[in-house]
Amino acid sequence: MIFISYARADRPRVAPLAAALTARGFDIWWDALIEGGAGFAKMIEAKLDAADAVIVVWSATSVESDWVRDEAAHARDHKRLVPVSLDGTAAPLGFRQYHSVDLSTWHGRADAPEMASVVAGIWGIGTGAPVVGKAATRGISRRAALIAGGGAVAVITGGLVVFKPFGTALVANSVAVLPFANMSGDKDQIYFSDGLSEEIRSALARNPQLKVAAPTSANTFRDRAADAKVIGSKLGVAFLLEGSVRRAGNVVRIAAELVDTKTGFSKWSQSFDRQLTDVFAVQSEIAGVVADALAVRVATTKSTVGGTTNVAAYDAFLKGRALFNSDGGEAADRAALAQFDAAIVADAKYAAAYAARSRSVAAIANQYAKAGDLRRLYDDSLATAKKAVALAPDLAAAQLALGQAYSTGKLDIASATGPFERAAALGSGDADIQILYASFCARSGKSKQAIEAASRAMDLDRLNPRAFRAGGLVQYLARNYTDAFPLSKQALKLDPELRNAHGHIGYGLLMLGRNAEARAEFLLEKAPLLRLPGLAIVERRLGNGAAALSAMAQMKSELGDSALYQQAQVLAQWKDKDAAFATLEQARLLGDSGLLQLKVDPLFDPLRNDPRFMPLITALKLG
Repeated sequence: MIFISYARADRPRVAPLAAALTARGFDIWWDALIEGGAGFAKMIEAKLDAADAVIVVWSATSVESDWVRDEAAHARDHKRLVPVSLDGTAAPLGFRQYHSVDLSTWHGRADAPEMASVVAGIWGIGTGAPVVGKAATRGISRRAALIAGGGAVAVITGGLVVFKPFGTALVANSVAVLPFANMSGDKDQIYFSDGLSEEIRSALARNPQLKVAAPTSANTFRDRAADAKVIGSKLGVAFLLEGSVRRAGNVVRIAAELVDTKTGFSKWSQSFDRQLTDVFAVQSEIAGVVADALAVRVATTKSTVGGTTNVAAYDAFLKGRALFNSDGGEAADRAALAQFDAAIVADAKYAAAYAARSRSVAAIANQYAKAGDLRRLYDDSLATAKKAVALAPDLAAAQLALGQAYSTGKLDIASATGPFERAAALGSGDADIQILYASFCARSGKSKQAIEAASRAMDLDRLNPRAFRAGGLVQYLARNYTDAFPLSKQALKLDPELRNAHGHIGYGLLMLGRNAEARAEFLLEKAPLLRLPGLAIVERRLGNGAAALSAMAQMKSELGDSALYQQAQVLAQWKDKDAAFATLEQARLLGDSGLLQLKVDPLFDPLRNDPRFMPLITALKLG
């Protein structure tokens, strides 16, 4: 439950805040909900004690209110304080070290960037619960680096910690599809049961009246160690769809059950014995029955956009997707590419396979290829993405692949914008697409769209550390440094081993002049592409010249030309403009994907007034 503390005179302006938070799913309590009387003060005290977070609304009036100050002190002392300012008024002494979200220009929209910042503050208060299991499927955790990391590899290797958005009410038509159990007696068939559950999830997500939890969060409960009520609470869904798959030769048995998370009882269950050639119809049938059970049957019976009815093609595609998502290194990625090629051979019109192949080729180019092979591989990725879009222009994955091929492979933001926007619209219920779109928008200088997309991703995938890391990065690039910190910290609560998040916090602290704190974060960062340049900058600021030079030398030695963009960041911060521009030119000639961030990167502020800067932005088609 969220408690709102405010001055009575501000009630007309606080009412829209309460309404917007309610619209975003939060359980709100403020004293407008009760009448005055003998029990008034006791009621307020009880609600304040029970609150998971306290939004303190500062204004010219409330800073003079003893009631508001007392409630704010209680919230501060219990580490539940989320301050906002209605009119730009600064918080009183004792509260100024806490950043207040400025609502002075907010017009009451629940989806506005200001509300995303308020929600981020609420989520940032969350405390971690015990580890509930390893991340069984990491989705595109490394692939996000193609857009979000400037060439860095983002690997999730730790356990996921439960995160609970405080007091969020369950959306009636919300569902999570848990990974279907593999009952085939052959553990190598898990790709098929996982693939089937993912295809059903995709079919449900095409229904605009359903809210479908993203796979990363749902897959946390692969082993179903918790009961339905607990899982529903953690994922914020009213229903769970679970099941099992038994495959024997050309026959497949699928059992599915829809469980009400409020009661723990089954709402519907059914089993299907079909030939493999009928598996595509079963996926749509299950999705349709679930939609019927939730009284929102709209679009789930439509055939999958960009799909196939060829069993061999489908089987190869599922194998490739499992390999691509496994974070298994170069061997796994090349094996995934071979499976996508096999799927295309079996069905030359399988658009989803072309889209997956495009991203697979781009990943190989970005992470393993020699400089001489890059142009050929990126051209291949672009051509394959164009084929996917030609076959299925309404396939979100195809538009996403095309956007990534243009941006990462060609550093062409202008050409990438249309496909990315189309992918985001088609994949509004896909957290991974929203994460990549948010990062793309942030680097394009579209802060509002970036914050909104990151907020959608965090809402869809509440246990996904990558979603919160993206949220933190978006706020950092929007220069909302203090808003970025709680999101990056939440990402680390979900996965303490997550790369890049400590670095994002470090750079935010660096920009605020909090150099000693920044150094501590950089020392915790596992990704050298963020740790080493961060240390090279902060050690120079702290007067440790030898340590700064050592970090720069280590970066050049260990990372070579793959870190040209990061070398330029350091040189810009060292105020060595000529060397910084020369290094950026080298990065441009090699197609360093870090350059996608150049337009908005705060670390390049020392170069922005130089007459050489804007021509470089224009040459890179960064807008």
